[in-house]
Amino acid sequence: MKRCIFFASALVLCLALFAPPVMADKTFKIRFSHVVSENTPKGWAANEFAKRVNEALDGKVEVKVFPNAQLYGDNQAIEALSAGFIEMAAPSSAKFVGSVPALQLFDMPFLFANLGVVHDVVDGAIGDEIRTMFEERGLGIKLMTFWDNAFKQFSCNVRPLLEPKDFEGVKFRIMSSDVLEAQMKALGAVGLKLPFSEVYNALEQGVVDGQENTASNIYTKRFHEVQKYLTFSNHGYIGYAVIINQKFWNSLPAEYQETISTILTEVTAEARKKGVELDKEQSALIREYAEKGGDLEIFELNEEQTDKLQAAMKPVHTQFSDVVPPRWVEKIKTMK
Repeated sequence: MKRCIFFASALVLCLALFAPPVMADKTFKIRFSHVVSENTPKGWAANEFAKRVNEALDGKVEVKVFPNAQLYGDNQAIEALSAGFIEMAAPSSAKFVGSVPALQLFDMPFLFANLGVVHDVVDGAIGDEIRTMFEERGLGIKLMTFWDNAFKQFSCNVRPLLEPKDFEGVKFRIMSSDVLEAQMKALGAVGLKLPFSEVYNALEQGVVDGQENTASNIYTKRFHEVQKYLTFSNHGYIGYAVIINQKFWNSLPAEYQETISTILTEVTAEARKKGVELDKEQSALIREYAEKGGDLEIFELNEEQTDKLQAAMKPVHTQFSDVVPPRWVEKIKTMK
């Protein structure tokens, strides 16, 4: 009897040693949801990431991108990802007001001098603190990196927007950020939080008078075709937090994690350059639309007008000191 047990144990050991790994034939599927068009900085980055991962891991990890809110809006995507219904998303930082409210840092008006400052922030100590916040909150979400879009511009159907008084009483669609709501209030305007997928209809039907967005989002979603006035103001930044379901990430073999992380780093660097290119290209297309007879007037802020808008919105920087660490804000103001 003991001899039978010995041979049985030996057989099990041999099978364990020489059997192929359980993961060998397993395919991991990543559903990547976002809300913008493919011809935007985020749309390009998501597609490029998917292409490179699919090629590098030869089908062992399959990434499929769902743009234009085909699966979820940004707010719903965060919840769906946390619950495991999708694996990846890249919501705007403003969408984390309920879960990681300190990300409203990126909504602060006229805070970031240029995109280089933004990159220094997300790649440096503040970015590390934000990643720790995600871990400490137990959301089931891992923050992978940040992607750019560009700086925002104002548009509306009421009047040209050049000074604080021009904003009084105007209804703007804003993202779901308390900072952006306070920004509009500081200008005497009204901020209405609406999903990105509803903005065009809201503008067309007069539910809101105006909006704030980047040139790529304005152009690809044709907001400029339902607005009479557009001001190139560069008053605020739009960026995206690239996130993945933590449980799914932990289930990936270490070598797959390493490959995905490396590709994300490479794509992020290239997406930053692509974002600048698309912003210039689509700003020019908006100007071309106006010049060729489109019902749109375009305005540029002069230095005095910019100073007045900055002064009107500056109190917002301190208004959220209980949510956004003041030392972050003060440090960023010194960065060039």
